[in-house]
Amino acid sequence: MDWSLCRAVDRNPGKLGGTWCFKGTRLPVAALFEHLDRGSTIDEFLEWFPSVSREQVHSVLAFAKRSLELPAAVA
Repeated sequence: MDWSLCRAVDRNPGKLGGTWCFKGTRLPVAALFEHLDRGSTIDEFLEWFPSVSREQVHSVLAFAKRSLELPAAVA
């Protein structure tokens, strides 16, 4: 999955060691998936992390879904 194609995220080697974060924040994208995996709702996530917009969350989830729909690369 090439996160550089998702406009809602960015990374910088000087910010959290280059971890993919929600654009304009220091919050790793992985935090969204970890919270959802633990049963949190999107509304709860947004309440806990107000620097992240609903649009960013939906963009990240849509990007992840699209990447799963791509044909597998043949090695």
